[in-house]
Amino acid sequence: MQLQNMLRIPMRWACAPGPRQEVVLSSRIRLARNLADAAFPARSTPPSLKRVLETVFAAARRTPALAGAAFMRMDDLDATDRQFLVERHLISPSLAERQAHRGAAVGDGESLSLMVNEEDHCRLAALRPGLNLAEAYESARAVERGLAETLGFAFRRDWGYLTACPTNLGTAMRVSTLVHLPGLSLAGIIDRLLDNLTKLGLIVRGLHGEGTKVLGDFYQISNAAALGRTEGEIIAAVGKAVGQVADREAESRDKLCAGAGKLRLEDLVHRSAAALQGARLLSFDEASQHISCLRMGHALGWKLPGSLGLASELMLITQPAHVQMHAKKELSPGERDAARAALVRERLALVS
Repeated sequence: MQLQNMLRIPMRWACAPGPRQEVVLSSRIRLARNLADAAFPARSTPPSLKRVLETVFAAARRTPALAGAAFMRMDDLDATDRQFLVERHLISPSLAERQAHRGAAVGDGESLSLMVNEEDHCRLAALRPGLNLAEAYESARAVERGLAETLGFAFRRDWGYLTACPTNLGTAMRVSTLVHLPGLSLAGIIDRLLDNLTKLGLIVRGLHGEGTKVLGDFYQISNAAALGRTEGEIIAAVGKAVGQVADREAESRDKLCAGAGKLRLEDLVHRSAAALQGARLLSFDEASQHISCLRMGHALGWKLPGSLGLASELMLITQPAHVQMHAKKELSPGERDAARAALVRERLALVS
């Protein structure tokens, strides 16, 4: 029931207005922390994992920034529930796969989340709409400060915060943004730009991070390492790079709209809008491509069904577990495609 309620509440980080929202859907700050008196989860025993989960949950319940948060143990959820949380960017695929003595807390309208006993004991994250890394950082730090009042975190002056993965040492901070880059893709220069980002020390991944594929030209861009720079320097570097990517995407869209190219782009976008309004079967891959085109059209200010915020929301709620949660039952692949198409038609009709 708790997860069903999430379906009725719009995700503020995905749908609310934010800086550079035409390209940048959301900004996220994730901080990894480990307890000084416990082995890392991968080297821990079930009794130790249980103790860490109970200790961290108790500290989180006393943290003002997590007031009213929902606390969930992974072994209390079924596979669809866990995948639903992955699709909403609240837990990682890794946490969803390992249930015993693992948990998560979700607060502030899904803008705050805390994973317990994933790769590290604590992975707390703050999400904000648009390119808004500074505000996300302050929100994440508020949670971290609250937890630190009762938890002793593993820290060394020479290495910073100690983490299970060496790339997270130092600040133990991952700064990431979810961006939409259809213009660069249509212009044929996306691969070159992504290669340049890698040379700048950034990582580019799919919709759900490491190991996930790119769908609908949605990418996650984040820092590759957390050691050797301050938190402020990392945030500034990622923010600057993503701002430049947003500029390049805007330029590509403008060029695609110039001259005869505009008619071709309009045809692509309006065909996608028509497919979303009329399709009776939609796979997630196909829906992602059409939603991507619809979102680009709204970003360009064209008159289309829905809105920019709804297009962003559709990208999330058309994912497999979301479709099943809406149906309140497990569905076969074919049934999901039919239910997905019906869900999209319904949502577009409500705002058209």
